[in-house]
Amino acid sequence: MSVKLLQRKLRSLSAHIGAADLKFLYRARLAASLVVLAIPLSGCGTGALWDKFMAKDDTFVEEPAEKLYNEGLYLMNQRKDLKAASKKFEEVDRQHPYSDWARKSLLMSAYAFYNSADYDSCIGAATRYVTLHPGSPDAAYAQYLIAASHYDQIPDISRDQGRTEKAIAALEEVIRKYPTSEYSISAKAKLQGARDQLAGKEMDVGRYYMEKRDYTAAINRFKTVVTQYQTTRHVEEALARLTEAYMTIGIVDEAQTAAAVLGHNFPDSTWYKDAYNLVKSGGYEPNENQGSYISKAFKKLGLG
Repeated sequence: MSVKLLQRKLRSLSAHIGAADLKFLYRARLAASLVVLAIPLSGCGTGALWDKFMAKDDTFVEEPAEKLYNEGLYLMNQRKDLKAASKKFEEVDRQHPYSDWARKSLLMSAYAFYNSADYDSCIGAATRYVTLHPGSPDAAYAQYLIAASHYDQIPDISRDQGRTEKAIAALEEVIRKYPTSEYSISAKAKLQGARDQLAGKEMDVGRYYMEKRDYTAAINRFKTVVTQYQTTRHVEEALARLTEAYMTIGIVDEAQTAAAVLGHNFPDSTWYKDAYNLVKSGGYEPNENQGSYISKAFKKLGLG
């Protein structure tokens, strides 16, 4: 059908339709006119013009904050769709950024991200919450979510422990800023686990150096465990390894101290039995030198 014929058809139809269709007819006639104008310029591309004028009017409609928030709760608790729930909570913040609903939604989006294991998004949302609402009663929980997100990403000891160090820093922040909160107790437990992980990394590297007979490098690793991670489960072995390494290189005084401190703090440990026998085999007895860094490290904590 030619353009002129199309225009005549539209004029004919206008005589037989009601007022409700006039808006559509106006658009159609306008589009047809544009087609006429476009033809001399190009033989193609008129479809895009037609689509533009016939497209639906997608005008943004703001929804009530409470409605969006409750929809997010429904999606999270009933439908278990955490991704969709987080989008609803984010929409509250986008449409109503200065409302109390936005504050609540920001925390809930962090919670939804955490439970869906989207830890980076959780850290981002929770950090924003703490920054915007530092005095809120829920700030402690937001800070805890940051720490927990780092903690849940701690890798095994064979890999880089950067995440572990971030987890420790964030957990210490919870304990320091919110010492009386319910999250402080959980943070302390996780902190011990994270510190144990770093100690395990040091032990793993120290054992490697022992196998290579690089005793000085090994001693430095075990020394780190003894001086920084005395409360971890690795300290018994670290003291025994120090006894072995020092005896091997002939620094008997430190070997005796390591064995003595090990026996004083962990008398029933199998590691102590090994250390004791090693010192005795050299013709010596465990004997603590009060000036040794080993002795001082444990006295500092009241363990020596």
